[in-house]
Amino acid sequence: MKIIIEEYHYAASDVKYILQGIDALENIDGYVSVNYVGYFYNPTVKDCVFILPKVLLTVVGGQELVFGHCRPEEIIDLDATNTLSRHERDFIYEFAVWIYRAITVFHNDKSTDSSIVYHKTMVEVTRGRKRMSNTFLDIILSLIDFNKWNQNFFFFVLRNLHSGFNKINWTRTISHSSAVVQDDMPVYINPVNKKRQVNFDEELLVIFFSILNYINEHYGFDVPIGCNVGLITGSKFTSYLRGRGKIRLRQIKYKYFSDNALRLWELCYAFFDQARKVVVQTGQKDYLLVKNFNIVFEAIIDALVGDPRNEMPAGLKDQDDGKRIDHLYSYKGLATNDDDKPVYYIGDSKYYKRGNSVGRNSVYKQFTYARNVIQWNLDLFMDETVDDEDLKADKLKYGKKIGQLRDDVTEGYNIIPNFFISATLDKDLSYRDSINLTEKNKQCFSSQQFKNRLFDRDTLLICHYDINFLYVVSLYARNNKLQIKSWKEKVRKMFRGHIQSMLENKYDFYAMRALPLTDGEAYIKSHFQDVLGKIYTPYHDKEIFSLALDKSDPEHNNRQLLDELSKHFNIVDINLGQDPNSLLLKSTVVRTSLPLDKQEKNVLTGLVRSSDKEFDKFATHAGRTYVMERIPSINLLNVKFFLPMVGGSIDGYYELERIGIAQYNGNPALRLRLGQYYSIGDRWVQIYRTKMQPGELISLEMTIKLYQD
Repeated sequence: MKIIIEEYHYAASDVKYILQGIDALENIDGYVSVNYVGYFYNPTVKDCVFILPKVLLTVVGGQELVFGHCRPEEIIDLDATNTLSRHERDFIYEFAVWIYRAITVFHNDKSTDSSIVYHKTMVEVTRGRKRMSNTFLDIILSLIDFNKWNQNFFFFVLRNLHSGFNKINWTRTISHSSAVVQDDMPVYINPVNKKRQVNFDEELLVIFFSILNYINEHYGFDVPIGCNVGLITGSKFTSYLRGRGKIRLRQIKYKYFSDNALRLWELCYAFFDQARKVVVQTGQKDYLLVKNFNIVFEAIIDALVGDPRNEMPAGLKDQDDGKRIDHLYSYKGLATNDDDKPVYYIGDSKYYKRGNSVGRNSVYKQFTYARNVIQWNLDLFMDETVDDEDLKADKLKYGKKIGQLRDDVTEGYNIIPNFFISATLDKDLSYRDSINLTEKNKQCFSSQQFKNRLFDRDTLLICHYDINFLYVVSLYARNNKLQIKSWKEKVRKMFRGHIQSMLENKYDFYAMRALPLTDGEAYIKSHFQDVLGKIYTPYHDKEIFSLALDKSDPEHNNRQLLDELSKHFNIVDINLGQDPNSLLLKSTVVRTSLPLDKQEKNVLTGLVRSSDKEFDKFATHAGRTYVMERIPSINLLNVKFFLPMVGGSIDGYYELERIGIAQYNGNPALRLRLGQYYSIGDRWVQIYRTKMQPGELISLEMTIKLYQD
C-alpha cells in the first residue's frame, strides 16, 4: 500500500512512478503536489495508492509532519516503513475505508457537485486480472463483491444443508419409540427425523453474513443479506474481532474443498486478521478520487449541521452579491428560549492543515455574510411594496417563522450567531465525538463601529470551533439518517451554549421593566443616544428590555448609566436565555444612591403585605398599596424616610413630607404624607387596617416620593 498526502510537496523523484496516471505535474523547483483525495490502483507499481487528506499533517517548527512526528516521504511505502507505530499503521488502513465511504456518499448525493468525483468500478471478483492487495478496503470490497456474484452458491449450500431434515426415519422410529393405538392404527408421538450434524459450510456462511452485517452497521456500506441465517452480533461478534474469529476459522480451515468455499474462507480470515495480502481480481485501472476535498468537507459539515438547501430562502445562502454561505440553519435565538421566532446561524467550514489559523479574508467574508443576512431580514419585514418576486415569496413563506432582527422601539438589532469550524484530529486518533473552542487567541473575532453597543447592526462576533475530523467523516460515511438527526440537534444546542458563554464573558446582561408611572418607550426616545445599541426587546413581553454592557468599558460609565436607568426602570441581572418575568417580580436590587446618610436615624421601616382588591385603585397612583403589619411605638414626628419591607426585603424608598392625625373607623389614626417624585396633586395612598392590639385599628395615609419601586 502506497500513501500520499494531499497538497504535500514531494520531490518529483520520490513519487515519479507512484503517481502515474493522474495529472500531478512537476513545478519549476522539482516538486509535485497532488490535489486529490481517494484511491487508485497503479499497475506500474502493482499496488494501490491512497491519497489521504492533508488534515493528517501538523505544522511543527515550520515543517509539515504526519501525526506530528514523521515526514510524509517516510511513509510512502507503508509496508516498508518502520517510523509508524502499530496503532498508527492500523489507523491508516481503516481510515482509508472511511474516506472511500465518505466520497461514495458524496458522489451519490444529488445535491452535491459530483463533477469533482472521478470514479471507475473498483474490485470485481469475477473479472480482470489477479493482483495482490494490501488494503483493508480491498478486503471489504472483495467480501461485498463475493456476496454480489455468488448468490447461487449460497442458496445451493443452504438447500443441501436443510434437505431431508423433516423426513421421518421409520426404521429408527419403530425400533426406538412407543406407539399409541388409536382406531386400530399405531400413532408414533415422537418420530425420529434425520439427525442434524455440525455443518462447517453453514458455519462459514454464518460468519460471512455476520461480517457483512457488521460492515453495514459500522461503515455504512449498503450490502443486502438475502439468506436467513442466525447472525453473530453484539458482544459475541466483538470477541470475533478481537481474535476469536481467526481462531475459529483456523479450526475449520481444512473442512472445505470447493473453490468458492476456500475463497470465502480466505476473505473471512483476511477480514479478522486485517491481513495485508489477499488475492483479488481487478481491472488494470480502478479509482475513486475527488478533486478539491475541501468541497467534500464542506458538504459533510453542511449535512451534519445545516438545513437542506430546499428549506433556505432564495438569495440567503446563495447571496445576491455572489457570495455563498457554507452552512446556514434556523434555531432558537441567544437571548430567549423561544422556538417560535428563531434566528439564522451562519457557519463556515475551514479545511486546513492542523496548526493553520483562519485568515483575515475569511473573517472579513464571514462578517459580510452576516450583514447580508441582516439586510435580507430588514427587507423581509419592510412595509413598502416589494417588486422582487423571490422576496415576495419569502415574505409569504418565512415572514411568520423568522423573528425580526431590528426592534423599532430601541432600534437595536438581535445578535447574529456566527462561527467557523476547523478539522482536527485527537491525539489518540480516536473517532470520538468531540467539539472544542480553539485556543484562546483564535477562538473569537469581533467587528464593531462603536464600543459597548452589542445590539448594534455593526457589532458582529464569530466563534471558532475545532471538530474531530474522524468523527464527522465516519458519521457522514455511515449515512444513517437517525444518527445524523440526533447529532445535528446536539451540536446546534452546543454551539448556542458556547456562543452564549462567550458573550457572557464579554458582557453583563440585565433585564429591565419601566417603574410605575414611567413610560419606558418615552424615556428611551428622550435618552436615545444614551441607550442606543445597549438595549433590545427580544422577549414576547415588549415592556421588558434586555440591557447589555461591555465589561471592558470603563466601570464608571456603566455604573453611571445603571444609576440613571434605575430611577426609571426595575433592573435585574440575568443570563442569556433566562426568563426575566419572575425575576423582575421578585427583584429588590438597589441600583440607585439613596439620599440617606449612613448615620441617618430618622427612618421608619415598616413590615407590609399586599393590599386587598378594594384598594387596587390606588395602584395607579404609587404602584403599591400596603397593609402595615406592625407600627413601632415611637415618636414619628421626626421621621424623614419610609422603607416598606416585604418578605424581609426592601421594596421601595420614600421621602416623607408630612405627618398628621386622622380618624379611621371612629378611632384616632396616624397619617404620613410623603412627597412623590411625579406630580400627582394631593392624592394619598392608604396603608390600612393595621392591628396594633386586639380590637385597635390604625391607618396610615401617604403620598410618596418614589426613589425605586
